[in-house]
Amino acid sequence: MSVLNSRFIKQLGLTALSAALAACSPGSPPASQAKADLILNNAKVYTVDEQQPWAEAVAVKDGKIVFVGSNQEVQQWAGDNTQLQDLAGKMLLPGFIDSHAHPAAGGAYVRSLSLDTYATPKDWVKAVADYAAANPDAPVLFGYGFLASAFGPEGPTAAQLDSVVADRPVFIMDEGFHGGWANSKAMQVLGINKNTPDITPGFSYYKRDAQGNPTGYFLEDAASAAVDALNIINPDSVALGTADVFDIMNSYGITAVFDAGALSIDDIQIEVLDKLYEQGEFTVRMVGSHAAMTPESYNTAIEKTVAKRNASKRPMYHINTLKIMDDGTIEGRTAGMFEDYQGEPGNKGTHVFSQAQMDHMVTEATAKDIDVHIHALGERAIADALNAIEAAKKAHPNSSSRHAICHVQVIRDQEIKRFAELGVTVQSTPLWASYDDFGEQFVSADQFNRYFRFNTLKEAGVKMAFGSDYPATGAGTLGMSPLFNIEIGHTRQSAGEPNAKIQPNINERLDIATLIRGYTINGAYQMHMEDQIGSISVGKLADFVVLADNIFEVDPYQIHKVAVSQTYLGGKLVYSQP
Repeated sequence: MSVLNSRFIKQLGLTALSAALAACSPGSPPASQAKADLILNNAKVYTVDEQQPWAEAVAVKDGKIVFVGSNQEVQQWAGDNTQLQDLAGKMLLPGFIDSHAHPAAGGAYVRSLSLDTYATPKDWVKAVADYAAANPDAPVLFGYGFLASAFGPEGPTAAQLDSVVADRPVFIMDEGFHGGWANSKAMQVLGINKNTPDITPGFSYYKRDAQGNPTGYFLEDAASAAVDALNIINPDSVALGTADVFDIMNSYGITAVFDAGALSIDDIQIEVLDKLYEQGEFTVRMVGSHAAMTPESYNTAIEKTVAKRNASKRPMYHINTLKIMDDGTIEGRTAGMFEDYQGEPGNKGTHVFSQAQMDHMVTEATAKDIDVHIHALGERAIADALNAIEAAKKAHPNSSSRHAICHVQVIRDQEIKRFAELGVTVQSTPLWASYDDFGEQFVSADQFNRYFRFNTLKEAGVKMAFGSDYPATGAGTLGMSPLFNIEIGHTRQSAGEPNAKIQPNINERLDIATLIRGYTINGAYQMHMEDQIGSISVGKLADFVVLADNIFEVDPYQIHKVAVSQTYLGGKLVYSQP
């Protein structure tokens, strides 16, 4: 109902005003109005709507929410054909939103070998051996999930894989998809040898021994180019895998996702999405992006984003964002820092693009009302990304573009203030805030104490959205789970382990309500969809997740075990707990 100004109130009699309010109440539908298709009642409804934070019941008509309120009032929406769902005290939330994942690219990997990121190199080699034995006809053995820092500064070697598989190519991507591990047969097939030049020296390159021979550890684009050259990926296999990813997301209560770049399937991105749509496999709402990942992509980034925006407008997905890769990772010692990495004098990380190139891309995108999503883990990369956004906002203050910086691992005080002033969304993955035993060796004590400053950002008034970065979660498909992430974001410890190390700074632990907002309304805001999803509010799409327990009330170290009972998309059940 529109806000009544004081002059209008004075003109109305008390009786007329009361009648008007009663007629507009969502608890009292007009007699001529059709009844609800679905009613969910006897629930602990956490709406994420500040005007009405808690309720007992929700009614749905034609895929949208038409009532939020009490068990008693909702009965006025019940008709002969209304489906009634008694939730018996379970918790009802807006459908979770993964604000940074790679579901289409992940579709290429979901059926491949998934390593336990927190195992050991010996365990990983054995897992490869077991996978090879279980897949005797696979021409290429492909997987992901190893943690590069577990191997020490030199990284993994081909010899380790050769010891278990020497007759077929083996290629394994790391947990962050920034590095690859090849056996000798893979390097032979790829033609990688001592004379092969690095793609971008110091960033996209082949690790080498003292004689200059590649060791089997590929960094950044050297790794992704190898995946392309080994011809592991095609539209049919990716579509099949992406449908699996959507199903897994639904099982975790996810109803919407921001695709932060198609990565190695960029050239078939729209073909895969169209195939999924035509097959009726879209059980999540998706906003996508075109990713500028290499220096060479600078010249075509805006043009390709516009082309994809124009070619991808569908009811369930739309590509409307430019994703910019600004730096690398801490474990790869390629994230942009203000001081040298420990033990590597002169290495402060690197950048894919210069400040001038960043300024140009962000400004041009903003001029065309394209949203911008920038990968920046290191403190220097974060500062440069904010510089580019500030320049763009000054040049085009009336643009509808929204800007986010993702990951944001090591951050200084002055950048926190700028995030707030510029209205830039911080996007990150809470599970990464558990103690980093391996990464600690590469940064200073001060930098380690400035990891993932979620609570400081919250206190500064910065909007935060959370997601998994699947398949680069470091926890396989479990890393997609918002509940798994919410627990770790709240404790900064390994899930279910109250005695585990706490990732500094302990004051950066985040409250449950803020973490939920990061997985609902803030994710919707980042995706430019907050008027449609992200809260349980009348008029919005009926995307819900039903949890077996109230996560505000359970033991914090048990949040990851709370079961997702049901997931609804537009009022239709897309997942039910077996």
